Amino acid sequence: MSSRNPSYTNPKPCKHLEDYKLRHGLSGYKSIQKHLKATPHGRTSVEMLNAGVPRCNSCNGFQGRLYLCLICNSVSCLDHTLLHTQSEDGHDLAVDIERAELYCCVCCDQVYDPDFDKVVMSKHNMGVPRDDKHGDESIGERLVKRRRLGLGVAEELVDLKKSKQLVSMRDRRDKSCYPLGLRGLNNLGSTCFMNSVLQALLHAPPFRNYFLSEGHNHEACQRRSGDRLYSFFSTDSGDCQCIAHRVFSGLLRSDVTCMTCGSTSTTYDPCVDISVDLDTSNFSPTDIVNKRSKPNENSSISTLLGCLDLFTRQEKLGSEQKLFCETCQEMRDSVKQMSIRRLPLVLCLHIKRFEHSPVRKMSRKIDRYLQFPFSLDMTPYLSSSIVRNRFGNRIFSVEGDESDIITDFEIFAVVTHSGTLESGHYVTYLRLRNRWYKCDDAWITEVDEEIVRASQCYMMFYVQKMLYQKADEDLSSLPLSPRRDAYLPIAGCCERLFK
Repeated sequence: MSSRNPSYTNPKPCKHLEDYKLRHGLSGYKSIQKHLKATPHGRTSVEMLNAGVPRCNSCNGFQGRLYLCLICNSVSCLDHTLLHTQSEDGHDLAVDIERAELYCCVCCDQVYDPDFDKVVMSKHNMGVPRDDKHGDESIGERLVKRRRLGLGVAEELVDLKKSKQLVSMRDRRDKSCYPLGLRGLNNLGSTCFMNSVLQALLHAPPFRNYFLSEGHNHEACQRRSGDRLYSFFSTDSGDCQCIAHRVFSGLLRSDVTCMTCGSTSTTYDPCVDISVDLDTSNFSPTDIVNKRSKPNENSSISTLLGCLDLFTRQEKLGSEQKLFCETCQEMRDSVKQMSIRRLPLVLCLHIKRFEHSPVRKMSRKIDRYLQFPFSLDMTPYLSSSIVRNRFGNRIFSVEGDESDIITDFEIFAVVTHSGTLESGHYVTYLRLRNRWYKCDDAWITEVDEEIVRASQCYMMFYVQKMLYQKADEDLSSLPLSPRRDAYLPIAGCCERLFK
């Protein structure tokens, strides 16, 4: 009985890549090896020797993506790379100069080949000092050695003057053995926010497991109308049973109470995320003016719990917002209070870091540090808790009591923003098997927990605790039958929600 490790399962290469390797073997890979340039941060690019800034051979342009043909070594922009493939038979494969990644010009997509990966990894491994003690080797180093088996790389000579830099490079590579399915996403031009949110969505345990277990029937999906396909982003959830709403949709409760007679009007609104203001209760006016936001200053720390308290706090509506009271039959002053009627499986919390002042006619970003927990109990923010607290806990039962609902959540993704309102950058921190990984577009690095806690969070994704614990199991055990919904059944949770 053979065993397999799913962590080293590679995707099947495209037909054009297979044809290229049958004709030319690894000669093209080896010919560009001397042009590969590796940085201490783990990034690899193709550097054309004695060529200065690389330019397209056809239009002489140097902006945007440039590609190196594996057959004739011509450099072209994307448009002329595609034209080059059409005019030259067999010139189907090229290398992205900026990222040292294979690109199929016929499929118009990136392709992956473990042999090419070995060539790139060997460039990183050049000049790294060996440790004679196998017990001191990291998982990343052993993985690199496995990838290099049979490659025939020459002996590695180390320049002692560069040993400090090389050791630093090795330490970064120690954290290069990533979980199954964790891959970077290329920035296609100001798409860092899209990439960051996609990483969070793709690693939401119930959402990810649904697609990996072939719960989505793509053939049936293609026959659906376009407006239905995008109902998750163009309309309210309502009673929609698509996987997106089943995972992310919750229900908010809004109570508006007349300050004269005390009558309350209640409405319910579906939501797929909850936007909260930064809590400034721990800030003095001087702190706010001076924008003090260092995490080590206790007087200037906002907390996520404080933000949620602020979200569910009673708010007196202004005189210009008077509402018509059905009981008084007049326009009355009133107070409004929000609460959560139903929690989703995956809770997305959005921090309002960008604000606009219509009076000053200006917008700005709030660079304030926010302290957030990894484990979150949402019980205090449920409608049942809010209503009981409003009446001094004298109400023993509330309509639709949520006593049986799961309120314990674990964080698994944090989207952060750095920079200003006009110019900034988004990255995502993912928590997989209790390790944190920074997803910066195409670049993936493992980071320490302290880095995540100190980050300027913009969106936080929490999943029900039982689902988070279940996600630690090996994904290879998931059933792959296309005829059944192999959504991970959690007793008392998924079975109840998804029958």
